[in-house]
Amino acid sequence: MEVTSPVREVLVTGNKTYHDVSHDICRHVEAKPNPKWLGAMALSLGALFVGGYALAITLWDGIGMWGLNKTVGWAWDITNFVWWVGIGHAGTLISAVLLLFRQKWRTSINRAAEAMTIFAVICALLFPLIHTGRPWLSFYWFVPIPNTWGSLWVNFHSPLLWDFFAISTYFTVSLVFWYIGLIPDFATIRDRATNKISKVIYGALSFGWDGAAKTWQRYETVSLVLAGLATPLVLSVHTIVSMDFATSVIPGWHTTIFPPYFVAGAIFSGFAMVLTLMLVTRKVYNLEDYITINHIELMNIIIMITGSIVGVAYITELFMAWYSGVQYEQYAFLNRATGPYWWAYWAMMTCNVISPQLFWFKKIRTSLWATFILSIVVNIGMWFERFVIIVTSLHRDYLPSSWAMFSPTIYDMGIYLFSFGLFFTLFFAFAKFFPVINMAEVKAVLKSSSGEIENKK
Repeated sequence: MEVTSPVREVLVTGNKTYHDVSHDICRHVEAKPNPKWLGAMALSLGALFVGGYALAITLWDGIGMWGLNKTVGWAWDITNFVWWVGIGHAGTLISAVLLLFRQKWRTSINRAAEAMTIFAVICALLFPLIHTGRPWLSFYWFVPIPNTWGSLWVNFHSPLLWDFFAISTYFTVSLVFWYIGLIPDFATIRDRATNKISKVIYGALSFGWDGAAKTWQRYETVSLVLAGLATPLVLSVHTIVSMDFATSVIPGWHTTIFPPYFVAGAIFSGFAMVLTLMLVTRKVYNLEDYITINHIELMNIIIMITGSIVGVAYITELFMAWYSGVQYEQYAFLNRATGPYWWAYWAMMTCNVISPQLFWFKKIRTSLWATFILSIVVNIGMWFERFVIIVTSLHRDYLPSSWAMFSPTIYDMGIYLFSFGLFFTLFFAFAKFFPVINMAEVKAVLKSSSGEIENKK
């Protein structure tokens, strides 16, 4: 009996050669900005300018310009902080974890995902810095200063300090991992450059890459070492962020399910943002042969799985609140579903639990428009999740006399707009001046997963 192994879906279509890969990806770096890119950059800079005004007013007058009050001391800003950190999770997962598992389909999307991680973490760090009230003194408050500088400001028992160590480590490793992967591609652009200035700039960025066998061996070794270092960070960073809440005694926060629940939610929202960006990049730069329907379907499957994990976590939270027998814990969850912020809770449940289940249908998970819309819906739902966890757990204290409502001011919303402007400005600048797809890794899988196989099927 003869058994023929099915041929996997191709990862690079169009019967591309090595030269085609270099040309298709480098041409966007070498050519002048197209009108679509200029329009998108103009919108991003507009958001950055308008949000920058709200940021400037807040820095001048203080965070009293926000909608915070004595009861709800954490709200819009910390919601955005956790949301941006979560978005940054997918980049390291795609780069490190899938590299260790030898998943070839990561090669066309890992570069943009890694860049997204860097920019999302920069946006996330913006919010706790402003929340200190005096961001110019944050260095002294966040970093453990030696005793020779005077008394220690930081409290090592505080998970907020753990945040500093976890996120700064995550950012550093992700940045190094991202840059190491860019070096061979910078050398390719350097060798193709006809402009003297471009040749000098990309020559400096490529660190004298010569493409020798020994150089490639060192490159692959360093990539594997960095992947090994980055993989635990995928789990540790959002675990530590969740401990900001889990180590407190506030009903709705004091629960051991938060670490795995936050990690799954971060991967969930991160993959959704990667899909949003990659679908736009795919269309604007005509990269349909490199970012294929197969890539999109595989990412949708991960969103479907992590969305199901998040749904189980929501149900587990409700069960544990009931099973605990603690009336305050039970009321916290009842208030989320039926209290003044019921609309946020049900928006969260609809976007995060129900919408990902649509990806069980192949027609939907292979549809570009459905994927684009659902990726945005997922990120809206994940924002509402963080809002629900933070605000609904705080706005009703043990004493009814201290109950209060939170409503964001235009300055809250303006700084959030500023973070979006910053993120997309950085991403569009990256997409123009850096190769948005990893040419070296795509060439490495070209023979085994290109259109040549497609023709043999």
